[in-house]
Amino acid sequence: MFYREAGDFSTTYAQDQQTFPIKFDRYRYYLVLFIAIVVVPFIINDYWANSLLLPFLIYAIAAIGLNILVGYCGQVSLGTGGFMAVGAYSCYKFMTGVDIWWGGELLFRLPEFNIFLSVIMGGVMTALVGVLFGLPSLRIKGFYLAVATLAAQFFLVWLFNRVSWFYNYSASGQISAPEREFFGVLITGPSTPAWATYLFCLFFTIVCAVIARNMTRGASGRKWMAIRDMDIAAEIIGVNPLRAKLTAFAVSSFFIGISGALFFSVYLGAVEVGEAFGIQKSFLVLFMIIIGGLGSIFGSFAGAAFLVLLPVALKVVGVDWLGWPTDIVAHLQLVIVGGLIVIFLIAEPHGIAQLWRVAKEKLRLWPFPH
Repeated sequence: MFYREAGDFSTTYAQDQQTFPIKFDRYRYYLVLFIAIVVVPFIINDYWANSLLLPFLIYAIAAIGLNILVGYCGQVSLGTGGFMAVGAYSCYKFMTGVDIWWGGELLFRLPEFNIFLSVIMGGVMTALVGVLFGLPSLRIKGFYLAVATLAAQFFLVWLFNRVSWFYNYSASGQISAPEREFFGVLITGPSTPAWATYLFCLFFTIVCAVIARNMTRGASGRKWMAIRDMDIAAEIIGVNPLRAKLTAFAVSSFFIGISGALFFSVYLGAVEVGEAFGIQKSFLVLFMIIIGGLGSIFGSFAGAAFLVLLPVALKVVGVDWLGWPTDIVAHLQLVIVGGLIVIFLIAEPHGIAQLWRVAKEKLRLWPFPH
């Protein structure tokens, strides 16, 4: 009754298979996009951009990428932080010019890329690295695959710390994003306007979400889910496990690399790999998809929004209103996140996304009981 679905029917297969078959859902989706694209840029300020919106958009891309691998393909990964570091350092190298040395001589040097192409190339390079580290998934799975990806996490952090070529032989070992413009608007640098960085990240988030949604509903997504449910049965019915698993690693790593590039260049501006992309980053993104919902694009957004809003809400309530010490609030955040993970794994394994689906079904029937 709330949805008023009378007369809302499909006449073609394309209409029946669209992402939002119910007209009310489509209008609500268009409204959210209109507010995000047209309204928010005019009212955003630095606080809202740096504390809420940019982290949410960037982590949502990373959560979508990890959800493709873990939620849709069933391949456990604990190397998200390392893959984000690959995207960040690749973006930095393409922004500053890639120089190849051999025997103390400069062989060739690529010109500096603009910020848009640098972010894209960060995703491409991460996809290649993801395929390389995804090869063990052909022979191992479960706990052993998790350990293999965890080893990739530590190896990548060690690599970017030890090989000075990645940070252009800087004495500090950090990488700093130079000022770059896109269509005449400053995107990176200390004096970047908040609306510009927001729209830049929003564009990548919308494109990645649309691509992921269509891939998971198409042939690739069906193959990933067949491998997740039972890889032997999937191979018997004609699914190539080599291609399915490696494409999942490639697509997942591509999205995670884009999020790492944006996290470095647009959000932080300067990073040190051990602090920004350590093992805690891998667990943070994993917690997002567990709380938001495995195997759900909406769950990736919901989990990212929850874990971005939670520290801000606890700070406002605990520190500003109640006057609690900041260390107590930080420990309370860990307790809440850990408790919610246990509750969701036991009571609702599909996370916030499933709760939202149940609420929608009840709204469609309200106020009638059946």
